[in-house]
Amino acid sequence: MFHWLEKRPFFFAVGVFIAIAFAGLIEILPNFAQASRPVIGTKPYSTLELAGRQVYIKNSCNACHSQLIRPFKSETDRYGHYSLSGEYAYDRPFLWGSKRTGPDLMRVGNYRTTDWHENHMKDPAAVVPGSIMPAYRWMFTNEADINTAFAEQVTVANIFSVPYNKPVPMKDGSTAVVKMGNNVKEAKALALEEAKVIAADMKDQDVKDAVAKGNIPEIVALIAYLNSLK
Repeated sequence: MFHWLEKRPFFFAVGVFIAIAFAGLIEILPNFAQASRPVIGTKPYSTLELAGRQVYIKNSCNACHSQLIRPFKSETDRYGHYSLSGEYAYDRPFLWGSKRTGPDLMRVGNYRTTDWHENHMKDPAAVVPGSIMPAYRWMFTNEADINTAFAEQVTVANIFSVPYNKPVPMKDGSTAVVKMGNNVKEAKALALEEAKVIAADMKDQDVKDAVAKGNIPEIVALIAYLNSLK
């Protein structure tokens, strides 16, 4: 058999390829399946966080900011632990990005605060001297789209079995539950409850007044999303 293959280079090459491919699949697929599962501490996005993520995408923030820390010392020293595939289990679409005009935002929630984001989005150059990032003042008056965020929650919960209203394990051994309303009215109530906590840490009085009246400006939703990136 082997003598026959040695005399026929084409079939020998095909045989080697099949053997290596089969061995590779046996070795890689189980690890890939395990790595793609949510890592401990990764939670589904709340309604408000999803609305903020949509604001992030709508304003093309991912054109200048990546969300992927590579396993290089220069990156982990600056941005924190390198990214794990399981941390993106609830990201649809992925926002890895390929350009860093601005810093990577994968773990921005660990070192930036609500107050910092508020000032930075209003006047980037005043917070980061020399910044070329434009101001996003319209986010302080535009209203977040909670309806679409809730529709996304329902879709991923039904199709991808995202564990809303179920306990998910956290790194400290506890569990956390991300609530999803049964309808739009409940979703808006949950989003508003979360928005009030964020608005309490902001200085902009117009934003505070809007939230107090039951409205949620885009800036509040965006900050909720950025704060979730850890």
